[in-house]
Amino acid sequence: MPTEQRYPIAFSKGTARVDDFASWARLTAATAVLFGPLRWMTIAAGRLGRRHLLHGLERMWADIMMRALGISVTVSGLDRVDPDREYVIVPLHEGLVDPLVITRIPLHLSFAARDELFGWRFLGSYLSASEQTSVSTRSGPDGFRALLRGAEAAFDRSESFVVFPQGSILGIEAAFYPGPFRIAEKLDRPVLPVVITGTHRVWEYPYRPVVRRHQHIRLEILDPIPAPRAVQEMRSTEREMKRIALAGAPLPRRYEPDRDGWWDGHPFRIDDDFTGLADRVRDHRVSTAGK
Repeated sequence: MPTEQRYPIAFSKGTARVDDFASWARLTAATAVLFGPLRWMTIAAGRLGRRHLLHGLERMWADIMMRALGISVTVSGLDRVDPDREYVIVPLHEGLVDPLVITRIPLHLSFAARDELFGWRFLGSYLSASEQTSVSTRSGPDGFRALLRGAEAAFDRSESFVVFPQGSILGIEAAFYPGPFRIAEKLDRPVLPVVITGTHRVWEYPYRPVVRRHQHIRLEILDPIPAPRAVQEMRSTEREMKRIALAGAPLPRRYEPDRDGWWDGHPFRIDDDFTGLADRVRDHRVSTAGK
């Protein structure tokens, strides 16, 4: 039996595993606090509408988890953030650790999350109590309306709204959706692009269960995009974010269908700049259509 299967840790409906007892003991102790007293305090703050307390507890939760995981983060571009403004924050997406890292940005945050996460043990009750926005990637216009309502509610609470524009953790090749850029323009808030790389090395759920400690993560904040130019500059912003991600260390996650699967029936599009992969995915979909 592989050593990574010897020490399971139940974070959610998925199962995470570590490959040594010391890591298991440390993470088990941390999760006992995080999913016990601190979780209930966070849920209570959300239900009572104590937003400042809620955000403080969220940062505490993220800090404890990152320390338990031994994560180190290099942050750049904080001088580009105005703490008195609200933004539509658009980060690259690699994994479920991304929201922990984003709490390093000194803003009150509200997140858009896939609807399936609201059904996860431990996590779902927090997402609901803290009024995060549930979005189905299959709902088309309804999904955009849900994002719009979530953004309006967040801005009314003086919070920035975090939307992962790829809508997927496949890898750097996943193309952006225009929804968050359209919301920024419609609600007159600047877009804040954020490059994150390295989080896929911590927990690569759902591709592999192993949790790796002591990983390094890069978070780079780019110049905000004024609301009137948000949609117009979406494509150039996507290219610049991915260029930066591919030019530094740690490198971003790459999507390899032979390793990761084709994800038939799941909505995603490959960025046309990654020509070879985009052609492979299109050819695969044509060959399997109607099967």
